[in-house]
Amino acid sequence: MQAPAQAPKLSAPIDLQRVRSLFSRPQRVAPADFLRREIAARMFDRLGLVKIAPQRLIDAGCGTGADLPLLQKTYPAAQILGVDAALPMLQAAQKPAGRGSSLNQLISKLLPAKAGVDLLCADFADLPLAHLSTDLVWSNLALHWHPQPDRVFAEWRRVLRVNGLLMFSCLGPDSLRELRAAFADADLAEHTLPFVDMHDFGDQLVEAGFATPVLDMETITVTYDTAQALLADVRALGGNPLATVPRGLMGRRRWQRMLAALERGRRADGKLALTFEVIYGHAFRPQARMTSSGEAIIRFDLPRKGPK
Repeated sequence: MQAPAQAPKLSAPIDLQRVRSLFSRPQRVAPADFLRREIAARMFDRLGLVKIAPQRLIDAGCGTGADLPLLQKTYPAAQILGVDAALPMLQAAQKPAGRGSSLNQLISKLLPAKAGVDLLCADFADLPLAHLSTDLVWSNLALHWHPQPDRVFAEWRRVLRVNGLLMFSCLGPDSLRELRAAFADADLAEHTLPFVDMHDFGDQLVEAGFATPVLDMETITVTYDTAQALLADVRALGGNPLATVPRGLMGRRRWQRMLAALERGRRADGKLALTFEVIYGHAFRPQARMTSSGEAIIRFDLPRKGPK
């Protein structure tokens, strides 16, 4: 993997082994799939504005493969590679429900051998793929689970071909703010991820060598009748993978204090709200301007000869 020019930036003390463990049970994270599906639909709306015809594309952090049939339908002639670090998620993606309809599977059999869907268990910051081997990297709500997003961007750029497209979504720092405030009333420990700011992602994309990155964000609010339902969705989204999280139980008194703080935040309609700041980004891999030895590359077109 080509490392970024500067030292890696640790977005948070995320324990990658703990991330794999938290996502080792597909049934545990399935209840929060409604948010992933909603964000995927909004990403596909954005993707529809970009005219590309990829031969190979990667779904980085594909989970149980819910985006794979949509990508296959959009690009039926492409080889699609679903990548995830949690093997049980990929095993779930191999099932018919995870791989899409029988029509999609029939289309794969009729297309050239390189078309269709393959699955790969790997860290998407260290892909066992060749340089310049991919036309599109797609990643839906996965980037915030990695402690070094700048290294992830550098790796994604490495595998992208010239003019290849990166499109991703992730959660931003205003996400789970209600829960963060409630836990702050109970103790000083971090119980939610300190998500990276959109502008920092923009800087990291430029440093990694991407051209003209475009980032925007929106806020989605989900409402709940009970604190228990809210907390269940937070656990289903992945929970807390911080290496600094206390491993012992929180204690009944502090837990009740946190629940009371949540209850004080009920809206006028009686609902509990949970905020998600969703960041969307896309960028292209440009033509190289320097050789691997640091020499500048200058391109020019020879004048065409006119008719004699």
